[in-house]
Amino acid sequence: MAEFTIAKFKDVSEGLQEGQFAVGERTKAQTLADLDPAHKQLLDKPITMTLGLTGPDGRVNMTPMWFDYDGDNVFVNTAAHRAKCGWIRKNPRLTMLLVNPENPYHWMSIKATVVNEIREGEPGGERAAEHIDRMWTKYTGQEPPYGLRDPVIDEKRVLFECRVDRVATFGKP
Repeated sequence: MAEFTIAKFKDVSEGLQEGQFAVGERTKAQTLADLDPAHKQLLDKPITMTLGLTGPDGRVNMTPMWFDYDGDNVFVNTAAHRAKCGWIRKNPRLTMLLVNPENPYHWMSIKATVVNEIREGEPGGERAAEHIDRMWTKYTGQEPPYGLRDPVIDEKRVLFECRVDRVATFGKP
């Protein structure tokens, strides 16, 4: 289990303060369970994350996606034929932003590095399909299987397991 830093930004939810919007404190954590409950709830709700990764032109590409984690890792699950798979393989350092849809001044950013890739159709690849089925239920409330596979191709899923490197938190619900 790798240790990571949580940077808690000062916010104005309780009034103006010196140094507002700057990092107020930094703590170390072993797992995402160590987060303050006000921010951990962002991980557990079906909130769409914004995934930031470096595209081929060197600029950040941002994509809204479903989010999942297991305490030690965060996960990115995408279709193998999508361009972002290649971009992730080329530069496996990702940034994820979760914003409370009821209060945009309550958010969390996670910087993570891919440590494992699981490909559907390869040994152990059933985990990628099982994972997208769980996400389907979390985000739609519908029973599996995942209902958005491209009907024209034999779509395969890729599950990227990512180690948490750093977390930044802001605001209150």
